[in-house]
Amino acid sequence: MRTRRLSTAVVALAAAVSLAACGGQREPEAGGTGTDGGRLTIATGNTTGVYYQLGGALASVISEKVEGYRATASETGASVQNVQGLVAGNYDIAFSLGDTATDAVKGQNSFQQPQEVAALTRLYPNYTQVAVRASAGISKIADLKGKRVSTGSPNSGTEVIARRLLEAAGLDPARDVTAQRLGLPESVDAMKSGSIDALVWSGGLPTGGITDLTTSLGKNVKLIPITDLLPALQTKYGSIYAQGTVPAATYKQPADVATIIVPNVLLVRKNMPDELAEKLTKVIYENKDALVQVNAAAKGITVEDADKTDPVPLHPGAKKALDALK
Repeated sequence: MRTRRLSTAVVALAAAVSLAACGGQREPEAGGTGTDGGRLTIATGNTTGVYYQLGGALASVISEKVEGYRATASETGASVQNVQGLVAGNYDIAFSLGDTATDAVKGQNSFQQPQEVAALTRLYPNYTQVAVRASAGISKIADLKGKRVSTGSPNSGTEVIARRLLEAAGLDPARDVTAQRLGLPESVDAMKSGSIDALVWSGGLPTGGITDLTTSLGKNVKLIPITDLLPALQTKYGSIYAQGTVPAATYKQPADVATIIVPNVLLVRKNMPDELAEKLTKVIYENKDALVQVNAAAKGITVEDADKTDPVPLHPGAKKALDALK
């Protein structure tokens, strides 16, 4: 039965990905946030990123396991856009980086006032992945001065982190680099064509787009360590940023790469009915294997860390589900 369930999720994911790709970065009308069923829309990210893959898998699981609901996943620019669309009512569920979600609830940086969002759960950590052309003479973030750099999609969590990294290295993102605000698929294509020297990406491991890049360019591309900037980031933004490692085997690099990680959270509006929030949270953990089957990053989703979403409030319905699962 387990094999059949996983196969069903993978097949359904393929259909969900196809549907989302046809519409591009659209913002559909959301609905179904009552307790009597309806349609739920999930805001994800770039098509070659982990949010998009896991969002499609989650949509399949919800549609199959939560009676009365049908969920679909939408491609987006990711975190900032996801929160904005969630609050506006364009989406019902949204993936977000923890730092962006923190800004949202505090009403700072990209958000002019506190946003009425809550978390269903903490997810896996995102790894900041800075890929550079081997011939560009870049070994640290400070070396990006004067270079052509993709800082991620507009209003994405990647863009937030890219700007913070540049500033921590003493660079002005607007003046010291030639910034290209590209999604991951476009960033990878630009690296392959040689039109940019580096890209910044925040995502789970492995990320399909980065796998494509390192496989295609081989020794002509490398990931660089960035943990020299961690103290500056923690001083300014707190412990939301931590040290992590991209294992060499992930992208067939010659050695492990020291990097900076930040947790992901799954967000909903605060006014989502408790019963629905409880069902959605429960279905994630009861069907985690289906998510892992789609991308190994989902292994990092654990009940033990699920309620560690502070300062983003945990939805009361989610808390009830997590308390029962522990």
